[in-house]
Amino acid sequence: MTIKIPRELYLKLREIIRDTGFSSVTEFIVFTMRMIATGGEVHGEGKFDERVIEEVRERLKRLGYFEE
Repeated sequence: MTIKIPRELYLKLREIIRDTGFSSVTEFIVFTMRMIATGGEVHGEGKFDERVIEEVRERLKRLGYFEE
């Protein structure tokens, strides 16, 4: 399955993940979606704390990617 995102968002995400250990925007998006789907629980190596998770959720809500 392919999910299309606006180019502007892709470029912004690419900047955000620079020097974070994520090898691609796709890897970051999958990681983020898994965190959201599991209610913020990260199994294994967690890279973000709850504050960062909440920021990501809020940004995605504002972008219209999911509702409360």
